[in-house]
Amino acid sequence: MKTFILILFILNFSFLFAQKEISGFVIDNAGSAMSGVNITEKGTNNSVSSDINGAYQINVKEGATLIFSYFGYSKQEYDTTDPILNVVLSQDGGQNLNEVVVTGTRAAPRSNTTTTLPIDVVSFEDLTTTGQVTFDKALQYKIPSFNTVQTPVNDATSLLDPYEIRNMGPSRTLILINGKRKNLSALLYVQTAPGQGETGADISGIPIDAIERVEILRDGASPQYGSDAIAGVINIILKKRTEDGSVRIKTGITSKGDGEMLGISLNNGTTVGDKGFVNYTLDFSKVSLANRPGKVDAEGDFNDFVKINPVVYSSYVNTDNTLGGTDITGMTAVQINTVFEAYKGSTDYNAKLATINQGNITGRNVVDTFLRGNPEGGNSNSSPETAAVKFLVNGDFNLSHETQLYYNAAYVYKKVNSFANYRTPYWRSIKNPFENSSIQNWGNSSVYPTYLKDFFGDGTVASYKGYHPTFTGDLNDYNATLGYKAIKNGWNVDASITVGGNSQTYTVENSQNKSDIKDSNGVNIYQENSPISFKPGGASFKHIVGNLDISKVLSDKISVGVGSEVRTETFIITEGDKASWDGEGADSFSGNRPENSGKWNRYNLGGYFDLAYDFSKDFLVNGTVRYEDYSDFGAATVWKLSSRFKFYNDKIILRGSVSTGFRAPTLHQIYSQKSQYSFVAGQGIQISGLINNVSAQARILGIPKLDPEKSTNITVGIGANPLKKLNFTIDYYNIKVANRIILGDKVATQFGSVAWFENSFDSRTSGLDFVMNYNTIALGIGALGFNLSGNVTFENKRISPVASNNFGATLNALMFTSRPETKWILGANYRIKKIDLTINNTYFGKATFKQQGLDSNLRTEFTPKIVTDLGIDFAATDKLTLAFNVNNLFNVLPEWKFKAENAVGVAILNDPSQVKSQFNLITFNGRYSQTTYQGFHFSQLGTLISLSLNYKF
Repeated sequence: MKTFILILFILNFSFLFAQKEISGFVIDNAGSAMSGVNITEKGTNNSVSSDINGAYQINVKEGATLIFSYFGYSKQEYDTTDPILNVVLSQDGGQNLNEVVVTGTRAAPRSNTTTTLPIDVVSFEDLTTTGQVTFDKALQYKIPSFNTVQTPVNDATSLLDPYEIRNMGPSRTLILINGKRKNLSALLYVQTAPGQGETGADISGIPIDAIERVEILRDGASPQYGSDAIAGVINIILKKRTEDGSVRIKTGITSKGDGEMLGISLNNGTTVGDKGFVNYTLDFSKVSLANRPGKVDAEGDFNDFVKINPVVYSSYVNTDNTLGGTDITGMTAVQINTVFEAYKGSTDYNAKLATINQGNITGRNVVDTFLRGNPEGGNSNSSPETAAVKFLVNGDFNLSHETQLYYNAAYVYKKVNSFANYRTPYWRSIKNPFENSSIQNWGNSSVYPTYLKDFFGDGTVASYKGYHPTFTGDLNDYNATLGYKAIKNGWNVDASITVGGNSQTYTVENSQNKSDIKDSNGVNIYQENSPISFKPGGASFKHIVGNLDISKVLSDKISVGVGSEVRTETFIITEGDKASWDGEGADSFSGNRPENSGKWNRYNLGGYFDLAYDFSKDFLVNGTVRYEDYSDFGAATVWKLSSRFKFYNDKIILRGSVSTGFRAPTLHQIYSQKSQYSFVAGQGIQISGLINNVSAQARILGIPKLDPEKSTNITVGIGANPLKKLNFTIDYYNIKVANRIILGDKVATQFGSVAWFENSFDSRTSGLDFVMNYNTIALGIGALGFNLSGNVTFENKRISPVASNNFGATLNALMFTSRPETKWILGANYRIKKIDLTINNTYFGKATFKQQGLDSNLRTEFTPKIVTDLGIDFAATDKLTLAFNVNNLFNVLPEWKFKAENAVGVAILNDPSQVKSQFNLITFNGRYSQTTYQGFHFSQLGTLISLSLNYKF
């Protein structure tokens, strides 16, 4: 009886408090499912979260009201009359550019206008309207604080164009794909140009047609993402489209008639039943050589390679190292000159001087004769021939309403064919005139090494015209992520593993090993027996990254995130064939020596905690702390605090952040060691070395091991939406980097002229970013939109003493003044019926250089320029679109001038002969007259015309 009464009581109680089940989906204005939306029964603690598909299910009392809330979206309330309730959430603020962004927070995603941080959102359409061939170059003309450029010297450097945000170098910008870390390139960039000593991910290999949008966080983000995010983060979001597949065919050519480009790209997608999707992209492209060599100055080349200076060669007068009976062993150049002055009056001197002068006359004739037929010195500068194949796939599969597998994978193969500097016939004359019985024929091919005419001619003296070493780079780059997402009781769990790698192998042809090395029988191993094709080796980098990220919207005020990352990295330098490195190695690009080759590995473990708290609908505070522990240099703890305040009916937003950060030295910077060829002002092509910090040579020289860089970032900004169609943001940033890692200048040591990496000094970079959009203005029968964005650098300099004496004026300029002081982009788009007209004007401000060899009383400045791009899209049918682009419409080219630092500099500039000498020093005697040898900040190719056809399936 008691049991019966108890059951009856429970049934009656249940009847009094009867509940009902409510279910449905939550989507945004674009129709996309929203996961993690908080659904709460009003007046209770009863709540659930929407799952990966936006679905939810909740049991509520009769007559209950449901509250739907999500960060950055308007809170909405609904009654529960019907058991099926589908809800569309609208974003707060009513501003433009309010896409939901996932970059910059480890808690819940927010709309762009409600984030605490400055984030640029660039769509696929934005990228394609630039008319640029590669992703990195498209960003160059869309984001003012982003800079990248192709350097004028094309060997291994042609496989990676350095890029950067806020003048901080590629090592300090983290690249993500769908929120997961992209692998670095295997190349350590050592060219004397902006980006020297850096490495970064190869973003040029990412096909534009695979990209849905790009989120660029212009703020330090090491606490959220770990190393490499001191300057910011570029998060590439891949397409999820299952409809509107398309094939794009593109062709183009420069106004000079070279640089022909042909590409075809396929993007398509499909659903996988009703459980998921897959989207894939296949891209083929070929770009031919575009050559922009300068005219070589005959006098400069004669002075560098042929002219005999009696003072320089006076030590050869006697084999016992005496000059006029005086032992000159150990003397300085000044002391030798003093001895030489006394020696001038002797008969022996006068006889030798007459012979030398006659030889110089002959040599100058040879130089003039060659350059008359080859005014560019045989050089091939600028843009190399490149062929690329790119494949990318992105997809997911729902295991249940609350669990999902997701994946993406990419593979890129790139082949680059380029040239070293042309070896003119007079480069290889015998440099000891006093040992040459035919000195009166100095500069004549009869005194060149005789085997050269057999290697690079038909065996006759007249056929030898020098030789042009080629460089071929084969690049393979891959990355893949497999992940698992789940939602349980409102907790979002994301576990993933990412693998990625980049490998590069090199081939040098049409060259030689000129080393004087003899075998046991006295036969020269190289020179006349040298191969003319070499395999100098290469390099590779790979990583494996595991991520676990957990987040939850605890209420309409609090969101938390916690996670960890474990990463292992491997860097390999592959040994070249012996002929490529033995002795002097392959002329132009020597191979990797066995002692400099090897395999190195490290791992790190990191963890973070993120908390976001909305004190009100207007006031938000977000904090993050991260701990990271590396196997090779120890641990780092960093933090970030950011906030945002909205007022005046959400039309004005104040935001700011302060954070600390770190950057671990890359394995490339720690272990790379190599001999390399480079142009030295006034000395032609010379060989020098890079020694690493863990080598025996470094210990002898007292070079310390590398420590991580540490940073302090401050950002303060304002955003406003004064009119319905007008919005703008202004953000000030200040970045201090301590223990900055640099590749120093070369220093004369007992190991020759060598450079090394070191934690050299502290630096500060500050400036302002401005972004404005004014859209959808009715004009005639069309609609007009404007956008203006800019970056202004206030300060970019060293703020502490340097650690050693290997940081000179050239390196200082490359790091701090070689990028434009300001860059602005003004664009307009006019859409009328089937025609979409876009015009973009990019202003590149002044950039200042101190090239190697330049007189200390001078500097060079690149003149501010405006590059105008025009694009016309015509929708011929619903499926077919034609696009015509003219990049650099007015054929604007880089232009630089000498500037005096003081009165001495003014005097130099008033002397034409000295001006010419300085010009030759920094342009390799005119070979790089338009760019100088240190590079430039926009393309020297001039106008590029392209036409593309896009067909939708």
